[in-house]
Amino acid sequence: MIVEERCYVLHPTASPADFMTIYRRDGQELQTRILGGLLGYFATEVGGLNTVVSLWEYPSFEERQRRRALLAAEPGWHAYLGQVRPMIQSMSNRLMIRTL
Repeated sequence: MIVEERCYVLHPTASPADFMTIYRRDGQELQTRILGGLLGYFATEVGGLNTVVSLWEYPSFEERQRRRALLAAEPGWHAYLGQVRPMIQSMSNRLMIRTL
């Protein structure tokens, strides 16, 4: 099992609430249907602010790759990305494996 952490630092002109409004309306159903394994979306309160973090669980790296490819092939996903990409200053992701 792996957990993917995706971290989006937003421009000062956008807020996590703005980002999540668009996500709930245009991205959530498609993303969760294809990727499955959503552990949650979070906004930072301490440390680097104006940041949205999502955590996703996958049974394996190969399954993550397969599901991400399916999502990338969806025209609706590209339309959603066109709305949120201008809000994002930087992004990063980490793949983590369970150690306990």
